[in-house]
Amino acid sequence: MKAVIFQALHTPLAFEDVPDPTPGEGELVVKVGRCGICGSDLHMTQDAAYGCKHGDVLGHEFAGEVVALGRNTQGRKVGELVSVIPLKSCGDCEHCRKGEVQWCASFGLQGGGYADYAVTRPNQCVPLPAGLTLADGAIIEPLAVALHGVNLSGMKTGDKVLVLGAGPIGLAVAFWANRLGAARVAVQDISPSQQQRAHDMGADVFVVDPQNPVESAVQGLGGMADIVFECVGVPGLIAQAVDQVRPRGTILLLGLCTKPDTFNSFAMLGKEVRLVTSAFFTVQEYEAALAALEQGAIAPRLMVTSTIALAETPTVFEALKQRGEQCKVLIAPGV
Repeated sequence: MKAVIFQALHTPLAFEDVPDPTPGEGELVVKVGRCGICGSDLHMTQDAAYGCKHGDVLGHEFAGEVVALGRNTQGRKVGELVSVIPLKSCGDCEHCRKGEVQWCASFGLQGGGYADYAVTRPNQCVPLPAGLTLADGAIIEPLAVALHGVNLSGMKTGDKVLVLGAGPIGLAVAFWANRLGAARVAVQDISPSQQQRAHDMGADVFVVDPQNPVESAVQGLGGMADIVFECVGVPGLIAQAVDQVRPRGTILLLGLCTKPDTFNSFAMLGKEVRLVTSAFFTVQEYEAALAALEQGAIAPRLMVTSTIALAETPTVFEALKQRGEQCKVLIAPGV
């Protein structure tokens, strides 16, 4: 099969021939139909903290067709279209039964979507309803990540919400905040490139003011935010969020930042700010994201700005490292 392979840090990915996968006991093979290029994939090729090794196949936002079952594999059948939960787990422990697979002792991250085929397990496969496409299945993961953050934030109907960062996760947070009853949603970024998409996905106001970000956000929201979602992962944004959130408000961290960051804890203490971190999602949140699309939500699909062939991936991947007009790029193996 064809696959796009990690070579080394700061080195372009390679489009290569590799052996077709064979499912082990309890495993299955998915023919990848669509796979999203995630911002964390870009970071993985530039930061040793993620632990990528030569030969790894990236890609964790994917959906496809079940084409082969390993021995004693139950729960899925050949021909099913599925969205793959990219969190490896045993499927049997107490945490897995609760849908909190990130706490499973067998937890790991599922990659493999930048290829014609990928091996996974049946408990990680969520069947796609008849009305949904493989492209829909490939955007469930970022929607679930955002929903988990909104749920952990404790957002209530009528809250003022500020989202820092207009990437796919920030836009997905705006979608959920609007859908779940926020009174006003502001998205703040250093570039206006995603302004219209942010409005289409639920933002009431889009703020671009690198020189005076705090005052501009307060003006746009009509007051300090009840909740600030940090969806970028750049040092300095926690400190900025402290200035932007109201007393006894909440800062929810979704941005991946591997560099040390500093902020004034005295300023946080003075406002009794609640700082919450969010990683991954539950199975129930993954299913809720899928259900939102099945129920007719159009906005999340607006994240997708282009679909490319697998062979184009190395070139497009490098271009995405320089921020431009793209939002979510999907790979279509076999095209």
